[in-house]
Amino acid sequence: MIDIALLRSEPELVRENIRKKFQDRKLPLVDEALALDERRRALQTEGDTLRASRNALSKQIGLLMREKKQAEAEEVKAQVAANAKRLEEIEAESAEVAEQLKAVMMRIPNIISKDTPIGKDDTENVERKRFLEPKTPDFEVPYHLDILEKLGGIDIDSARRTSGQGFYYLTGDIARLHSAVLTYARDFMIEKGFTYVIPPYMIRSSVVSGVMSFEEMDGMMYKIEGEDLYLIGTSEHSMIGRFMGQTLDEKQLPLTLTSYSPCFRKEKGAHGIEERGIYRIHQFEKQEMIVICKPEESEAWYEKMWNYTVELFVSMEIPVRQLECCSGDLADLKYRSCDVEAWSPRQQKYFEVGSCSNLTDAQARRLGIRYKTEKGSAFAHTLNNTVVAPPRMLIAFLENHLRADGSVYIPPVLRPYMGGKSEIAPKKN
Repeated sequence: MIDIALLRSEPELVRENIRKKFQDRKLPLVDEALALDERRRALQTEGDTLRASRNALSKQIGLLMREKKQAEAEEVKAQVAANAKRLEEIEAESAEVAEQLKAVMMRIPNIISKDTPIGKDDTENVERKRFLEPKTPDFEVPYHLDILEKLGGIDIDSARRTSGQGFYYLTGDIARLHSAVLTYARDFMIEKGFTYVIPPYMIRSSVVSGVMSFEEMDGMMYKIEGEDLYLIGTSEHSMIGRFMGQTLDEKQLPLTLTSYSPCFRKEKGAHGIEERGIYRIHQFEKQEMIVICKPEESEAWYEKMWNYTVELFVSMEIPVRQLECCSGDLADLKYRSCDVEAWSPRQQKYFEVGSCSNLTDAQARRLGIRYKTEKGSAFAHTLNNTVVAPPRMLIAFLENHLRADGSVYIPPVLRPYMGGKSEIAPKKN
């Protein structure tokens, strides 16, 4: 949510930002918000005037009563009563207008970075850097589901019976590899100075509306029937929500946190061949990183955070690239975002394995996350980034480390987490 002061002073900047995001349908929100803000301030002025008048009239009543001017005193009392009734009306209307204004402001996108490329959708995202040289083996790389099945590592048919489409059982060494990657990622981030956290996996609607836009919520979140609770789509949701309504000590910042959680997503609109395996699923696990910092620090943290993910993948010998998200691919709360994509030898292209976002103060305004300053307090900046999400990481891992004989090579950094194993061999029929 942007600052109302910015909207008042530079409405055309806000309109241009909406146009850059190709959301022209939201342009009327600017005038709607300005009209509501003007009405709210007019009510505030009228209310302040009536309160000041009430105090003056009360003194006048006392003076008239002492002078035994009963009739005149009663007239002034009637005026006080009329003012009091109007004040009640003002307070009720003010509360209603404030709620309407908040609802409108929450639909206006955050101002995007000057470094964000302008484009309509993810097809216009811009590659910035590559890390490790992509390799193509001299044998055909099978679809990841076929690799997993030959390794005896997955059971999708049973998951369809127990849970439906979009779920799976991981077994044996593949299940162990899944856990090994998460544990390695946890230790990797702890060594970077991040504090490890296991958060709640359900959050209230007040947190959901604070951390994401309504469109995102509808497309992602599972609601618990009969409860004001939602299953998290990423631990960022509950991690940021943890600081809702708090004013942090400036000395605490930056807060650098890394969290593990299962994640639950509807994945509305998922389609295509990659949906047949474990690319898009309803339940997965993820190691996340969260930073809450002062405004002047957030750009530097953004650069650090996505680079940590690159470093992690490079340490596992997986080629990756950084892709800057264009304006039309940014969620409404995001100031700037980039994807880390891993190389797919089978598809001969890169695919997303993580996403890093700087939301500036958009989440903090919605949730009321401030920090103390010498002049009072200010809204903090919030950032989040995927360290690793094993379903997609597993696809990249298997394709890049598959050998011609069907075995899968395990890089040295993961071997301590795999009981010393240097490979996973295919199961014999």
